Formats: sequence, C-alpha cells, structure tokens
Amino acid sequence: MTGDEIHDSRYSWMRLIVTLVIATVANVGMWAIIVIMPAVEAEFGIGRAEASLPYTMTMIGFAAGNLLIGRVVDRFGVVVALTGAAFGIAAGYLLSVLSPSILTLSAAHLVLGLGTAVGFGPLIADISHWFLRRRGIAVALVASGNYLSGAIWPTLLAGMLADGGWRQVYLTLALITLAALIPLSFLLRRRVPIEAHSAAEAASSFRAQTAGFSPRTLQYILGLAGIACCVAMSMPQVHIVAYCVGLGYGPAAGAEMLSLMLLGGVVSRVISGLAADRLGGVLTLLIGSVLQCIALFLYLPYDGMASLYIVSAIFGLSQGGIVPSYALIVREYMPAKEAGARVGFVLMMTILGMALGGWMSGWIFDLTGSYRMAFLNGIVWNGLNIGIMLMLLMRTRPRRPRAVAA
Repeated sequence: MTGDEIHDSRYSWMRLIVTLVIATVANVGMWAIIVIMPAVEAEFGIGRAEASLPYTMTMIGFAAGNLLIGRVVDRFGVVVALTGAAFGIAAGYLLSVLSPSILTLSAAHLVLGLGTAVGFGPLIADISHWFLRRRGIAVALVASGNYLSGAIWPTLLAGMLADGGWRQVYLTLALITLAALIPLSFLLRRRVPIEAHSAAEAASSFRAQTAGFSPRTLQYILGLAGIACCVAMSMPQVHIVAYCVGLGYGPAAGAEMLSLMLLGGVVSRVISGLAADRLGGVLTLLIGSVLQCIALFLYLPYDGMASLYIVSAIFGLSQGGIVPSYALIVREYMPAKEAGARVGFVLMMTILGMALGGWMSGWIFDLTGSYRMAFLNGIVWNGLNIGIMLMLLMRTRPRRPRAVAA
C-alpha cells in the first residue's frame, strides 16, 4: 500500500476513535488521586502536604513513562506498549488498595503514573504516523483524551467513593483498565509500512536541515521550550483553588474555574489542531504561547470573582493547543522511526515544567505573601518560550533570493 492509501484513510479515522477511547480510560490514573485525596487524608490521619505526595509521585512516573513507553512504541509497536502499560496501571491500583501507609501508597502511585503515561505521548506519537494532511487535528483529538478523562471520571467515581470508599474505587478501576485497554489495543495492531514514511521522512529531513539543528539539538531546544511554557501554564492550573481561597471566594469557586480551564483546553486543542494543518506546528505553538501570555497578564488587574471566571475561561481557550503542537513539530522536523522517543522526551519536559512551575509558584507565594510575583514569574518563562518559537520560525522561513548584479 502507498502512503496515500494509508494516511488520512478511513482506517486512520477509525484508529483515531479507538485511540481516543483508550486515552480517556488510561489517563484516569492521573486524576483518580485528586478525587480520593480527602479520603486518604482522613484514613491515614495526615496533613494536606503528605496527602499530596501520591499525586507528586504520579506526575514523576507520568513524566518518565512518556519517554520510556515512547521508546517501546518505536521498537515493538503500540500493542505491546499498551498491553504492558495496562498491567502496570492495574498493578498500581492494586498496590494502592493494599497500601498500609501514605509512603507505600505514594510508591504505588509512581507505578501507576508510569503506566498511565501510555495514554498521552505514546498514543500521540502513534496516531501521528497515520495522518499527513490532517495530522494536526488527529494529534489534538488524542491529546484531548487527557482532559476528557479529567472531566468525565471524577464525576463517575464520586458516587462509588461515597458508597464503598477509595479502595473500592481503585479496585474497580484496575478491572476496567484491563477489560478495556487490552482488547482495544489489538484493534491497533496494524503498523505503517516503512516505505509509507518516505515522503514524510524527506520533508522532515529538509526542514531540520533548513533550521540548522541536528535532531538531538532540536530535541533539547524543544525540551527547554516545553519547560518554559509549562512553568507559565502551571501557575493558574495548580494554584487557582488556593488563589480563590486566599481571596475569600472558597475552594468550590476555584474548582469551577479549573473545570472551565479544562473544558476550554479541549476546545483549544481542537481549534489548534485544525489551525496546525494549515499553519504548521511552530506557528500554531507560537500563537498559543502569545495568547497564554496575554491571559496571564489579565490575572494581574482582574481578581474579582466574575472576572476570574472569565479570565480562567480565556486562559483555557488560549493554552490547550500548546502541548500537542510540540508533537507536531517533532513529526515535522525529525525522523518518523524515532517519533515515540522524541515526542516522549519533549512531552516529559512539559510535564516536568508543570511540576517545577507548581512548586515555584508556591515558593514565591511563601516569600512574598502574594501570587502577583508568581504570575509575573510565569509571564517571564512564557516570554522565553515565545523567543524560542520565534527563533525556529525565522530559521525555517523561506528566504527571498538575492538579486544578482548584472
């Protein structure tokens, strides 16, 4: 089969739907700890900081998993990666159920986060092989599975948590993961033939040469950009609830603003995916980064409750398409056979940027007693990301030929 018969085909769209379902199930491991955190805190008789440790370990595992499982996808295919990750996720849930202390629960969540990562970077890398003309929207939809999981599962789990406790919730999730991910993974057993990548490989090689960077150097540059944009992104996402509590609006208002951000992020990812199919990954990411910077500036003068709802919605609509655009840039500039590892590395750096930014904002608040400097810190990091994208855009921009003197 030729590339034209494989890419953007009916099978490609069917594969996209299955992949999105898998992502929505696999990513629940990232959000489950947020749902059960109050119950864990009460059961073990610990403080809020200790109760947050499993979430921190989940994110560390999630970051590492994007890189490690991405390498597995490159070498063995997505079916092997999904099957292994499904057992890893289930093991993480079961170890959590058996945990007698917060430390063992945290260790279990490191395993859980590692397996959960299969629902993000590795699936994004895999679906990118099946699209050329519509690669932007395909990547954006798969990336939206992470946000959809966060919007759907907490509501579904709330009733079970109230009736049976958090251990029952985790036991149920272990069974759902195995029952859903393994059968669905076999629907993705088909792989793109090597020869179908030839045109895409030639185009990516040309772009990389035009940019003047080796794939390794460009990967590190994108990793730095990923840290920068996500340090900025984490300020509202991680601290909006605490910000609202400090302003006297209460945690419920902050939680609603966070939901607005996530829903806006889904819309933003879809719109950015459509735009990327016309504009390319670098320009799309640059636009998203500029809009995110503007939204961060809006938090500085507007701190009324109604204003914060509006600004939070604007922020979500601005930033959702940024992270998926990194995967598109990798596919545009780097070899297809290395997509899993390269995408995994860059997305790992974005997750580490979220972790760094969340901690840094809290540290700045402790020093200054205000989130104002934390917002300004995010804006500075956002500026670094904009600078990197402008540099890449200018280095890959077609140059007019010089006039030759007679």
